[in-house]
Amino acid sequence: MERIKKGDTEALRELIEAHQHRIVGAVAKMLGDESDAEDIAQQVFLRVWKSASRYEPTAKFTTWLYKITRNLVFNELRRRRRHPTQSMDASSEDDRPFQAPDPGAKPPDTSLLDDEMQVAIQQAIDALPEIQRMAIVLRRYDDVSYEEIAEILDLSVPAVKSVLFRARTELREKLKQYLDG
Repeated sequence: MERIKKGDTEALRELIEAHQHRIVGAVAKMLGDESDAEDIAQQVFLRVWKSASRYEPTAKFTTWLYKITRNLVFNELRRRRRHPTQSMDASSEDDRPFQAPDPGAKPPDTSLLDDEMQVAIQQAIDALPEIQRMAIVLRRYDDVSYEEIAEILDLSVPAVKSVLFRARTELREKLKQYLDG
C-alpha cells in the first residue's frame, strides 16, 4: 500500500492479483451472480486506488479490503431491492447445445442431486439477512477469523459469534431435507 500511495500502478496490479479471487468469490457468494461479482470486485480495487492516500495500516490490509467490499455489496443489495430486474439471459433447457458425456463424470442422478443441493445451499445463503450472509461467507468460504469479521462488520466478537450461530441455525433449518438423508 505504501507503493500504491506513491502512484505505483505495478504495486496495484500485484495487489489485485493477490486478492482478486477471494474478493470475487466473496462477492459472488453474497450476490449469487458471477458477472456482477467481477464488476463489484473491480469497483473494490478502484476504491483501493482512489483511497490509497488515506489508508492507514491500523488493521490488517485484508480487513480494510473486506470493509470496502462489504460496503459495495450492501449498496448493491439495497439497489437490487429498490430496482429488481430479470435476466434476459434466462433460457430454457432446450436451448442448450448437445454435449457428449464426460466418462469421468458422476452418474447423472448423483450429479443432479449435487447440483440441486448446491442450488439449495446458495438459495438458503441468499435468503439470510445481509450481516448474517456476509459473516457466513467470510467465515466459511474465506476462513476469516472472528476478530477480523468483527472489524469488517463493525461488531464485537461475541456479536459475530451470535450472528453466525443464528445464520447457521437458519441454514440448518432451510437445508433440513438434505441434512436428514
